[in-house]
Formats: sequence, C-alpha cells, structure tokens
Amino acid sequence: MADKYDFDLFVIGAGSGGVRASRVAAGLGARVAVAEERYLGGTCVNVGCIPKKILVYASEFSEDFEDSAGFGWTVGERRFDWNRLIANKNTEIARLNGIYEKLLINSGVTILRNRARIIDAHTIAIGDRRVTAKYLLVATGGWPTVPRVPGAELTITSNEAFFLDRMPRRVVIVGGGYIGLEFAGIFHGLGAHVSVVHRGSIFLRGFDDDLRLALAGEMRKRGIDLRFDTLVSRIEPRHDAAVHVTLSQGPPLDADLIMFATGRAPHTRGLGLEEAGVMLDGVGAVVVDRYLRTSAENIYAIGDVTNRKNLTPVAIAEGRAVAETLFGRRAISLDYDNVPSAVFSQPPIGTVGLTEAEARQRFGEIDLYKSTFRPLKHTLGGRDERSFMKLVVDRKTDRVLGCHMIGADAGEIIQGFAVALQCGATKAQFDATRALHPTAAEEFVTMREKAPD
Repeated sequence: MADKYDFDLFVIGAGSGGVRASRVAAGLGARVAVAEERYLGGTCVNVGCIPKKILVYASEFSEDFEDSAGFGWTVGERRFDWNRLIANKNTEIARLNGIYEKLLINSGVTILRNRARIIDAHTIAIGDRRVTAKYLLVATGGWPTVPRVPGAELTITSNEAFFLDRMPRRVVIVGGGYIGLEFAGIFHGLGAHVSVVHRGSIFLRGFDDDLRLALAGEMRKRGIDLRFDTLVSRIEPRHDAAVHVTLSQGPPLDADLIMFATGRAPHTRGLGLEEAGVMLDGVGAVVVDRYLRTSAENIYAIGDVTNRKNLTPVAIAEGRAVAETLFGRRAISLDYDNVPSAVFSQPPIGTVGLTEAEARQRFGEIDLYKSTFRPLKHTLGGRDERSFMKLVVDRKTDRVLGCHMIGADAGEIIQGFAVALQCGATKAQFDATRALHPTAAEEFVTMREKAPD
C-alpha cells in the first residue's frame, strides 16, 4: 500500500515555503518531489526580498557620502556603475540558488525542473511525464499584475527591474504599495528623478496612518515627486526611447522607465486546481482552512498563493506546519497575530501588531504614545530627517497592541519588540525595561506622555 503512489508529497513551487515543506517532510521519512518551472528560491530569493535589499544598500551610499562631510570625511570623485551592481547581484543570487538546490538534494528531495499541472487529486503532469502523489502542496506564490491601460506594453514590473541593461534617468512608478515605494527609494538614491503615481489619497494601505503620512513627508524632503489621487490614463512612446505618461489630473510626465507596482495576484492560472476540486476565491487565491488544507482533502496550499499574510517567514512557517501535520503525527495551525513586517523605503518602516485604527475597532478605548525626533547621526550629518515611533496600548489591560516605527534600522529594532508583543508585554513592563543609550530603540521604553486622542 505504501507504494500505491510515486511520492508521499508532491510540492508545486520551490520558493521559500515549498522548499521548507519539502525538506521537513523528507526529514520525517516522506518521499518528496518538488517541481519548479523557473528558479529555486522563488520570488524572495530571485526577484524580491534579497535582490531588492541589495539594491537598497547600493542606493543608500549616496546619502552616506553626503553626510560624511559633517564627520570630517572628504570624499573624492564618485561614479556609479549600474551594470556592475546588477552583475554582482546576479552572482549572489546564483550562489543562493545553488544553496537551495544542495539543501533539497541533501534532504533526499527529487527536483523536477518543469511546469507542473494537476490532472486530478493525485496525478500531476510535468512536461510529458505523469507522476502520482498521496498529498499535493501548492506553493506557487504570486505574480505582478499590470492594469489595462493604453500603452501598458511599454511598462515593466518589479520582476524586470532587477535586470535592466541601463540605469534610467527619469522613472515613473505606478502604485503605492511597499514594492513601489522601495523602488522609488532605490532609483532616487542611485540618481534618477522619481515620480510616484498613486490612485489613493495616501499610500501603504493597511499600515498605521501616522507611518504613512510620515513616510510621504520624508520622501518629499528627498525630492521624490508624489502624485496622489491620480491614475495613469495613457502611455505613449517617444522618439528618444522614452515614454510620455498622461495622468487623470495634473501635468503629464516624461520618463525613461515606467514601472507598475500595482499589486500581485496568486499564481494559480493553468495549474488545474479547479479540475481537482480546489476552491479559489474571487481573485484566484486558494481557499484553505486553519490547517492549510484546500477543499480537496489531500491538497494543501501555503504562502502568497493563498493571498493572506504574504510574507516569506509566514510561508516558511506554513510549509513546516503542513509537513508536520501530514508526516509528524501532530496537526499544527499557525497564529497570525503579531507578525512583524518591514518596508525598506528610505527611511525604512518597521511594524508589529495592530494599527491605531485596528485597535480602536477591536478594543475600543486605547492609549497612544508617540515620539518624533532627529536621529543623533543627522545632528552632524546635517540631514533633515525625522524618526517617528508609536505604541498602541489597550487602556483596560495595559497590554501593548502595536509597535510602529519609521527611521534608520526600523526593521532590526522592531524584530526584538515583536518578541515582547508575542509574549503579551504591557506598557508597564516596557517602562520597567532599562534603556540602551544612546540608541533610537530606547525611545520605545522611555515614552511616558500619552498622546491626545
């Protein structure tokens, strides 16, 4: 009976979540195969978190060079080589691809480099080959979407931004999510003039309003052109390889590059999910229960393809949970509260827990603590940048519900406070914690004055 199927688990997609599920399941004795049609490591390793952070690092040097004069440094002639940056980035990503391959092979996982399609609940086609599996796991992630705008074929998405053959001088970014804002900082820091076009009145929907407003102010200080309540009406080519962008309001824009960062959709089209009895929602996301099982009893799904908490660490945790549930003899469901996140904008954002609006809706009476200050580094560097920190506290229990920051090292700082929130820390416990001076992080344990409602 054990050999009724070719594999115990067949994973479609070798991103962070799929790789983790494959390795853990194999470690628990399962026969595992993973199919990948593009690149090992998925979005995060290849066209997401890792290469994007590398580009952020590169773009930050321009401000560091400028600020160094206040600390006594004299910096000579500066030149930036886009092609060298991209080549070095590609070398690092290839190294990571190799590490993922070794991890899978050493775990005993069979790697199939081709597109997989589900034929029925237990049968998968990979090219001309068909295999069977007791359980299937869908981990195909998401894919950038581009709205239907005249001239949309002249644009790129974040996927292509990592492989441009030249550095653009003028960039228009359409979209106000974290991807668009991170690339706005990247291109600006590398010397381009950047315009951000967003359909709403303020960007970063879902983040705390104070953070959203603070980031808009800091981006404008840097000279980034923000166009809110605006849509792209038409994109037309120009004779000089540039594009002319007509907007729903305000003057048009000419650019060497226009990038759509208007969202990502679950990558489910053409997988055969419906034929296997897997329910999808209105945007094509796989519907799962608390144990990540789909409407088909033996098919599971994790990560961005479920369109819930679209973060790499969440996909990794979900991959482990599925493997443990199926082969570790213990059903695991995850807690999605207090999942920290960061936006590597400039300055960056770090956040964990509830926003002010969410806390008011769920708990009613809350207390707020806020601090705005000029970082010590900028007192000599001369940069006009302000850091902002905020605590959201349940008035009845004194428990800290949300911790939010914009400023240097925000992600690094918030990671530690995420532990405190996960443990149910109260504001009194924050107050009783000794500050580490001089740091920006100490503000979180020295805020005493309540902000007005």
